[in-house]
Amino acid sequence: MNINENFKYLNIGLPEDILRHKMYGNFNEAIRLIDIKLKEDIPQALRSCLIVQRELISRFHLDYPYSKAEALALVRESIPDFSEEEFDALVDKGAIGWVYSYGEIRYFNRFFASLCKTNADIAGRAGVASQGVESLKKTDKNTILDEAITDMKENGFTTRRFKIKAGMKLKDECFEKGMFIRAHLPIPAACDEQSDIVIEEIYPESGKIAPVDAPQRTVCWEENMEENHEFTVTYSYTYKSTYKDAEKIIPDENQPSFFTEEKPPHIVFTPYIKELVATLSEGAENNLEKAKRFYDFITLNMKYNFMPAYFSLENIAENCARNFTGDCGVFALLFLTMCRCAGIPAKWESGFDAEPEFCGGHDWVKFYIAPYGWIFADTSYGVAANRNENEERRKFYFGNIEPYRMVANSDFQEEFTIPKEHWRADPYDNQVGEMETDTKGFSFNEYDRYKSTIECIKL
Repeated sequence: MNINENFKYLNIGLPEDILRHKMYGNFNEAIRLIDIKLKEDIPQALRSCLIVQRELISRFHLDYPYSKAEALALVRESIPDFSEEEFDALVDKGAIGWVYSYGEIRYFNRFFASLCKTNADIAGRAGVASQGVESLKKTDKNTILDEAITDMKENGFTTRRFKIKAGMKLKDECFEKGMFIRAHLPIPAACDEQSDIVIEEIYPESGKIAPVDAPQRTVCWEENMEENHEFTVTYSYTYKSTYKDAEKIIPDENQPSFFTEEKPPHIVFTPYIKELVATLSEGAENNLEKAKRFYDFITLNMKYNFMPAYFSLENIAENCARNFTGDCGVFALLFLTMCRCAGIPAKWESGFDAEPEFCGGHDWVKFYIAPYGWIFADTSYGVAANRNENEERRKFYFGNIEPYRMVANSDFQEEFTIPKEHWRADPYDNQVGEMETDTKGFSFNEYDRYKSTIECIKL
């Protein structure tokens, strides 16, 4: 069994003594007890869970480096008058994540960047400009999103041609001369909206390109490296967005049976998910209305925050429904899980939003409404639209997405065409690439990566 397949057993859970050590941040003690347990004759499912938890616990501290004093000092570099009372209030609201680490509270490494993205007051005081047009307010006119949405509504569709370059490089302190490296970078995959895909250039030229219909499509290099160098790919593609007015769709109930199954550890119909779906579905006349209620529940109630590495997250969909916070992938997984639990086919789609001035990793969902077919839900853009008081845009993202996308992944928790043999940095999705040696997989803090739009043309 590939080591990453153990993740499907993650939600079995830890023995109580190990769990107590983990939650209090006694990570070394938790790992010691796991090692003892792994030497015993235990069920394979529990063994797989412990194998994953051991690696998860060993990485957990990387996402939570700051003491309270260090966190306050970080903010005050940009906002000198930021008070401890403000900090505590944001913690209480769930806007600043924390864990125990050896009995001391430690704070999330990206908390300030997350605040600047989602809190206009803090961003203004810090003098930080938002990246990504989905964060713009209703009063910010003539954004590329508004132009695309208007075009779609008036003409039925809009199309863009992109040229994008992406790259990655192992950090010098992790490099050893002559080491074997296997590197994966995501590239565009074929789907209904994405076509005319051309791989313009790859470096080194030895990279192997996955089939165009791969569920997580990459270009993969395998090399004994004599010097540390970048791996890069440049590609072009066309993306066409067709407008679907969800309020005018007349569905029938002849749904297909595919993409309605659970997929542990995160797409799971827990008692809470079942109860939530039943409550929200009460009185709904059809599956489209149910899906709209799930979308509204998320976009009208959830708060966006940057998240730790997905490697360390457990029971993502249910925890989102409890915590009322998440990022694009967390919101997408909750919507997808709720749809499937209600018998509505739903599938994952991801890559990134590809704007002329910005490329950022992103996830969204397709769901099936017969006889209309697959339509979109971008819950994260819906949450952003609600936060920025743009109801027209929030409604648009139930049924539609604009053309500023690159789709590399059509399924969640799938293996690459050339499998990664060791731990993935992200076991479920691939937006920025993966690297490994013949002995270990690298985590995100061990390699640098980038992506940028070279050209974006309206056709």
